Amino acid sequence: MKKHLIQYMALVMAIASLGCNKYLEKEPDNRTQLNSPEKVSQLLASAYPAANYMAFAEGSTDNVGDRGAGSADNTAMDPFMFRDVRSNNQDSPEFYWGACYKAIASANIALEAIAKAPDQQRYAAQKGEALVARAYAHFMLATFFSKVYDETTAASDPGIPYVTEVEDVVVKQYERRTVAYVYEQIEKDLLAGLPLIRDDVYTVPAYHFTRKAANAFAARYYLFRKNWDKVIEHTNDMFATTDVAGLLRPWNTEYLTMTRLELFADYTRATRSSNLLLCETASWYFRQYAIGRYAYDATIFRQIGINVPVLSAFGRAQWAFAYQSYGGDNTVYIPKLNEYFVRVSVNAEIGTGYIMAPLFTVEEALFNRAEAMLYKNNTAGAVALLNQYLSTRIYNYNPADPIHRLTESKATTIYGGSPASALLNTVLDLKRAEFIHEGIRWFDILRYNIPVEHTALNGEVYTLEADDKRRVFQIPESATLSGVELNPR
Repeated sequence: MKKHLIQYMALVMAIASLGCNKYLEKEPDNRTQLNSPEKVSQLLASAYPAANYMAFAEGSTDNVGDRGAGSADNTAMDPFMFRDVRSNNQDSPEFYWGACYKAIASANIALEAIAKAPDQQRYAAQKGEALVARAYAHFMLATFFSKVYDETTAASDPGIPYVTEVEDVVVKQYERRTVAYVYEQIEKDLLAGLPLIRDDVYTVPAYHFTRKAANAFAARYYLFRKNWDKVIEHTNDMFATTDVAGLLRPWNTEYLTMTRLELFADYTRATRSSNLLLCETASWYFRQYAIGRYAYDATIFRQIGINVPVLSAFGRAQWAFAYQSYGGDNTVYIPKLNEYFVRVSVNAEIGTGYIMAPLFTVEEALFNRAEAMLYKNNTAGAVALLNQYLSTRIYNYNPADPIHRLTESKATTIYGGSPASALLNTVLDLKRAEFIHEGIRWFDILRYNIPVEHTALNGEVYTLEADDKRRVFQIPESATLSGVELNPR
């Protein structure tokens, strides 16, 4: 295994802005004060990546087009053209890379403090959160900066550095190791931490890894591993109730009466049952998907945003979340993720934009469970679950109307093939429409090697084939200063 000289990624970001010495001067003081579970919990608020991956993830999917007008900085234009993003600002892969390793650093500091505590049992809940948060940040890094998990190549595909110790030097040697190794470490942390989590220690549970959020993360992890039994196991508690619809966003009832601003506020509300984990991120992404040039446009809206695809041949089954701001300028968007602008001072005209990002939702867990059911030959269970979902998404939904009901025969009529394969395509298409703007589509494009084609307004076509090396985002140039090799191009 080749060894790489890698600067601890939390320090890489500090070098660019503050300098190493200043960064290193702060941490020892913080650690000496971590002498109670409450103080460790405060530190763990920073163990979640405070950066948004949606701009570069969504921008690389088949959910975006060329609107022909609007802002087009590199964080939007480069993903659309499948180029390495030429920016290290908010919403760039490099910014996200640094935020993940900063989050990992916080988790490691917390774990070190807990290990040194004379009464470690008092810190069990904090240890659980730290382990799961560390696993999550590494999982997201591996997802974007390494090849997707493939059991036939994972033992040789380069991974990302899995950091488990507090860094106390500017430069330290690490092994990048392999995707298989990284996934093993993720699973180790996840399974060790999940049983320790206690929801009652959180003031606002939706801002932390609760048991449900951690299980939703486990379901996503095992979906990438294709361990369908584990996906079902980790979603069992979320769908034990017969009232699955009551857990989902009320798109065809309560949301229909909301104004655009009210919908923005509710979509990332901490008390909304569908939001399992929310994270405040420094991001300008609202401006990109709402008024930018390369984003969800009228063409894609007509393809996936009006009618439910699997039911479109059987009558009019219209999406209730087709609540768009739609005009002649080709600008279409769903009010989901609003920007909170924080000025640098009271009278300043400059500041930082923030977005509250939903990292895990009940909806994603539902789709992951349905997909696993299909691979376990439980098509009836998957259909029942998807119909629960559609009952909250179809405009003027009527349970007695056969047009509004998904069946195996309807899926095979639309997609062809076996009922299981047709229903799998149904899951992927429903999921694509559900998570417009949120980057989740990119995960499915990776897992199923789906090619992507973007057509610019001038007719130029940009293509990302199934085996394209650009499906793996480039490791930041700043990391190469410490000897980390870039991904091949």
